[in-house]
Amino acid sequence: MSTRPFHVPVVDIAAYVGSGTAEQRAEVATEIDAACREVGFIQILGHGIGSATVAGLGEAIDAFFGLPLEEKKRWIRPPGENRGYTAPKSESLSLSLGVESATRMNDFFEAFNVGRRVGDYPGVALIEEHYADNTWPDLPGFEAAVSAWFEEAARVARTMTRIFADALGLPATYFDELTRHSIDVLRMNNYALPEGTDVELDGDLTGMGEHTDFGIVTILWADQVRGLQVLGHDRAWHDVSPVDGALLINLGDLTARLTNEQWLSTLHRVKPPVVDGTIQRRRSAAFFHDGNADAVIGPLASCIDAGHPALYEPVTVDEHVRAKLSGSRVGVLNTAAVREGARVLGAEVGAAT
Repeated sequence: MSTRPFHVPVVDIAAYVGSGTAEQRAEVATEIDAACREVGFIQILGHGIGSATVAGLGEAIDAFFGLPLEEKKRWIRPPGENRGYTAPKSESLSLSLGVESATRMNDFFEAFNVGRRVGDYPGVALIEEHYADNTWPDLPGFEAAVSAWFEEAARVARTMTRIFADALGLPATYFDELTRHSIDVLRMNNYALPEGTDVELDGDLTGMGEHTDFGIVTILWADQVRGLQVLGHDRAWHDVSPVDGALLINLGDLTARLTNEQWLSTLHRVKPPVVDGTIQRRRSAAFFHDGNADAVIGPLASCIDAGHPALYEPVTVDEHVRAKLSGSRVGVLNTAAVREGARVLGAEVGAAT
């Protein structure tokens, strides 16, 4: 077991956002490579998202989640569409890893999802299930503010994959081919119990169960409130909060597959603290950049050798995402997530010893 202290590196990516020199970009790529190999989570500065866009997102989140629970339930969509409102205790993220929770569908967070639509990719033959139309609540300014954040987060995601290509010694356009009609979803989360929600405030309360993200890269904005926990090499959970102005970046399962686990898709969960018998409110917005639904992802030849045999068979993004969503949103245990599920069970063993 590793004895390295847990730390989420802070990397300034401004050289890739502005007009950095080749030497500056190479330094950034080296720092990102190290973070991806050692932690799988990164804090980035220099991302170029303005304060007005950040403020607009926060105001939109507050406006929607401040509505009465019954009003928000108007915006629930069928689970397979991955759009609209998710009420508390209607998901269990651990099922997406093939791990049976003590209580099914027990995560108390609530969420609202929007994503890329079929109409965003004209003339492309798509697996339409992943590109459903959005539902916008009739709140003044909500759609405009959320859409502005969505596009900025998408830009940052593309910047990160450009850095990934350099860090892995791939052609600069490598990820472009995998993401031309990417499944992109923005999930806005609220960790606070709405009025009328019944849950016992005990030590095992879970805001969002342990999970890995599905796709290539996640761009996360979050409050500086405790709750996000990341699994370290020591098999222990560590609190993570962003430094001022930073976005949190983490890798998804598809990047772990692509790199044959030389880069990490790190397990994480959310357990907001209970203060004076009340859950301390925490907000976040995760932009998932998952790749083309029809793209085939398998380990890169450069990541396979005698000491690193291929750990995965190739899989389409569609097959992978469909299995994960069936676990978290429909309640079907994901039996394909053998390696990820073993890490969850290893973390439980580590906590018990």
